Amino acid sequence: MIDIKRIEGTAGLKEFLQFRYDMYRDCKQAVPFLFSDEMNTLRSDKNAAFECCEADYFMAYRDGKAVGRVAAMINHRANERWGRKAVRFGWFDFVDDLDVSRALLNKVEQWGRERGMTEIVGPMGFTDMDREGMLIEGYDEDATMYINYNYPYYPQHIEQLGGFEKDNDYMEYLVKVPEVVPDKFHKIAEMVSRRYNLHVKKFTRKELLDGGKGREIFDIINVTYNDLYGYSQLSERQINQLVDQYIKIADLNLVTAVEDWNTPEHKLIGFGITFPSFTSALRKTRDGRLLPFGWWHLLRTLKWHKTKVVDLLLIGVLPDYRQKGANSLIFDDLIQWFQHYGFEYAEAMQQMESNDGVRSQWQYLESRIHRKHRCYKKNL
Repeated sequence: MIDIKRIEGTAGLKEFLQFRYDMYRDCKQAVPFLFSDEMNTLRSDKNAAFECCEADYFMAYRDGKAVGRVAAMINHRANERWGRKAVRFGWFDFVDDLDVSRALLNKVEQWGRERGMTEIVGPMGFTDMDREGMLIEGYDEDATMYINYNYPYYPQHIEQLGGFEKDNDYMEYLVKVPEVVPDKFHKIAEMVSRRYNLHVKKFTRKELLDGGKGREIFDIINVTYNDLYGYSQLSERQINQLVDQYIKIADLNLVTAVEDWNTPEHKLIGFGITFPSFTSALRKTRDGRLLPFGWWHLLRTLKWHKTKVVDLLLIGVLPDYRQKGANSLIFDDLIQWFQHYGFEYAEAMQQMESNDGVRSQWQYLESRIHRKHRCYKKNL
């Protein structure tokens, strides 16, 4: 018999998170997520997303032993934006037992119905800034801290449970850092600068944190991501958290902005935020903990770039500037820094299968799709 229990308190959340660390400890492709980040995301007193979200967490037990977990969430802002009444499921992990996965999703469905929801979707997070999708291709590829990794039986369970169908697919590319910046980027970047008076800008940390430029970056995200699957507008408090999360620790050589110098204020019109990959460093931690020595491995990666991979986290260009080739300025600058630091590969984060404009830019580089994630939906 499967017993489903609602998780409460800090001790309960620790057990909820520990389940995944234990389950994937011997999986060489998986990455232990940073424990403090996971805890702060799930706590309503820490995560600004709870301004527009509500959630509960559940674990499945058999004979007193934990065999699965799931988060049930409602993003009211996203539901209003997209005209849906969707309950989301995420942080969904379970042993290879159909009774367990069924019991967990049944609990999310019940929880959603009680709150007036008419469909279930996932795996998703609270917002688009969280990990999304279930891995359906690329099980032999190394994961990153920014994506979900799961065993191959996960989607098999979804299909066997019945009623679920594809809602959205994401592609992820592995891109070879070229020895020379491709002419497609370099020459276009030079032409764009001359013709449209657009220019690369490297901000100082003071400009980003105290001068408001960090906020402007995430304001651009609200514009450029607005029509993407499941997106909900970031509030001021959410933006402030993201600025703290990314900008305070970023190597600013790996953060590239583009300005329009035709405007008196040199309007910010695009950006790219990249980080050295923490995959290897996190595998050396004790279940994603910074203590006792996890912080050292992460610091070596962040400060001294002790990795051959760089993660392309967030890239955005305002719609009016996309056709002007503003993205070429971003890539022309970033590739030169990737070369300088000795990165050999770049991980292009999730891109919607239907987003041909973004996906087409990788044709000018040596690249391949090496992972695919899917979000499912089911009517309640």
